[in-house]
Amino acid sequence: MRTIEQLTRPNIRGLKPYSSARDEYKGIEASVFLDANENPYSPSYNRYPDPLQHQLKERLAKMKGVDPGQIFLGNGSDEAIDLLFRAFCEPAVDNVVAIDPTYGMYQVCADINDVAYRKVWLDADFQFRADALLAAADEHTKLIFLCSPNNPTGNDLCREEIDHLLDKFDGLVVLDEAYIDFSGQPSYVGQLNRRPNLVVLQTFSKAWGSAAIRLGMAFASPEIIAVFNKIKYPYNVNQLTQEQALRLLSEPEKIQNWVSVLNKERRQLMERFAALPFTEYVFPSDANFFLARVSDAEAIYNYLVGQGIIVRNRHSVSLCGNCLRITVGTSEENNILLEALRKFTMY
Repeated sequence: MRTIEQLTRPNIRGLKPYSSARDEYKGIEASVFLDANENPYSPSYNRYPDPLQHQLKERLAKMKGVDPGQIFLGNGSDEAIDLLFRAFCEPAVDNVVAIDPTYGMYQVCADINDVAYRKVWLDADFQFRADALLAAADEHTKLIFLCSPNNPTGNDLCREEIDHLLDKFDGLVVLDEAYIDFSGQPSYVGQLNRRPNLVVLQTFSKAWGSAAIRLGMAFASPEIIAVFNKIKYPYNVNQLTQEQALRLLSEPEKIQNWVSVLNKERRQLMERFAALPFTEYVFPSDANFFLARVSDAEAIYNYLVGQGIIVRNRHSVSLCGNCLRITVGTSEENNILLEALRKFTMY
């Protein structure tokens, strides 16, 4: 593969990063802080947070089996996605390749950063061929985006094809694992040490039940993480978010129980949804949601909105005509959805 230095934009290579007060202070216990123009009153939120989240990364590193230097933490996974474009893609010159359909923020970030976004359609089973993505790439392709389990399709991507892509592509392969906790497949985080061109994205928003704290994780080589840290905003993860994440990490059994319950609810909800008279097909899912093709997605979506029930209408998305995406809720929420849909069938 091309080296990280070769992949990095020239202006980023030469960038002198902002140095915050807390970056410069290291290694000594201190009790008087007069370096950052903070208000000395209103503890404990008057001080700037750790800009590199050392304590949180140490805890995460033990859980994920990686080195803290292989972790970037950001304001949701979207921050890491945006940093990938800003660090490695020269506007109006470089391009990225991605499967389609998939998570929409990849294209939004490409458009914001003036980077060409090349889509390669999945097949009828919502799988991809690595060779098709490689054929869409050229010497200006810096990133290839995959999402597994994929959104909105819900399925795991074929690992043999992912491996082939990692073996053959000379840029960075970004594997978004936002829903990996609901899948039976292992994370690719364990392959970082032998995959220098791999970036794995995960999040606290899904299995960890913490979308509100906006905490995303990126796992990659220390060289890639160093580039992220060079260009991120100084205090990108606030103190409240760091504290809540540490609390969550102290109770992994609770998270595992949530995942187990949601996977059970997913199976039951999919079976019952498939039995509804307007359902044409329920696609297999490895996430905490599923995609279903129905007779009239627009009419059913609008009916549910009128009942105060919100699902996602994916009719306008590639390969998803007349499809609804249903998030798995609590048993009570799922029953409310199904009861409303049974009444719809009587219209």
